[in-house]
Amino acid sequence: MYKFFNLIFLFLFVSMNAQIHEVGVFVGGSNYIGDVGATTYIAPNKLALGILYKWNKNPRLAYRFSFNGAYIYANDIDSNEPGRNLRGYHFRNSIKEVSLGLEFNFFDFNLHEGKRKYTPYVHSGLNYFSSHDAYVSSGQIVMSGDHKEAFAIPMTLGVKSNIWPKIILAIEVGARYTLTDNLDGSNPKDDSLLKFGNINNNDWYVFSGMTLTYTFGNKPCYCAE
Repeated sequence: MYKFFNLIFLFLFVSMNAQIHEVGVFVGGSNYIGDVGATTYIAPNKLALGILYKWNKNPRLAYRFSFNGAYIYANDIDSNEPGRNLRGYHFRNSIKEVSLGLEFNFFDFNLHEGKRKYTPYVHSGLNYFSSHDAYVSSGQIVMSGDHKEAFAIPMTLGVKSNIWPKIILAIEVGARYTLTDNLDGSNPKDDSLLKFGNINNNDWYVFSGMTLTYTFGNKPCYCAE
């Protein structure tokens, strides 16, 4: 864990010297995909918030660091599967994540030209997140878990544009494939009798929303070197 955060600090130190920056916020919603509730891929039902920083190396590529937090919630009543409706499980969990990755623009996004630009983009990297398990059945808490830490792989698709000379607005959907199957309490390690669902598939969570960033430095979002 310490090596991961040391890598983040080293990245920030190098990028600050580059003087090509974006800083801003993420506002949107979160949803979970797993063994409880609906299986709809994009169905935000809880608020998600975050902050982000980008170092734009060239018009196509940016290094991206972010910190996000949200609650995730799911209820079997919302599922289209009759078996889940009859089971009636629901849970609530909290997620805090740190992400370090790369963002790739499909079109040149050279804001130094001073013209209105737009581009679709994709983003991926590595997330480190913490959560608290809480599994609820028929209105009674039957199992609660301790603090959990794990890694996730983000896969983000979005579109962005410079709505003002130094302001960039982006709309994006980012799915996180987690390296755990216990965000919903379905796969406790200490008691196999409490396991349910497909224990061979890991859980996902999705953040959908918008980012608003401010660019500053010698050449915002572009470096000729």
